[in-house]
Amino acid sequence: MSPSNFNRSLFFVLPAAWWAGVRLTEQSSVSATASVKLSYWSKNPFKSIFWAVQGMAAELSTGVLVMAAIKKSGKSISMLVLNNSANFSKKAKGRINFTCNDGEAMAQAIAKAVATGEGQTCWMTAVGTDAQGDVVSTFKFEWTVKMK
Repeated sequence: MSPSNFNRSLFFVLPAAWWAGVRLTEQSSVSATASVKLSYWSKNPFKSIFWAVQGMAAELSTGVLVMAAIKKSGKSISMLVLNNSANFSKKAKGRINFTCNDGEAMAQAIAKAVATGEGQTCWMTAVGTDAQGDVVSTFKFEWTVKMK
């Protein structure tokens, strides 16, 4: 699914993310980028993007890679976030882009789940950068995948 088609469905699939302005901007089999901009719907009282809104964009950049790898496998596989962590290094102002480059690692985890029939986990990292290229926050998600 193209980013524009995904964003159209976001209103129905993840309405909170849609209202907050989270949008998928790029996706390939190995990487994905989701973006969010400081707005009335995404702000906190400190005039920056609320940490949970950043988390929605970060999770989206990892989750679309999981969904793409599952679709490519042609198998019925469940996916779930098992753990996550985040670090914040700068106020999130303006537009923040969250990029995950762990699509290949997830594809390998799914291949192993299919081959063994056992659930697998894979840590995926999404790095949020501002317009200057400075890292604003880093989110890590431990995804679990298993055959249904």
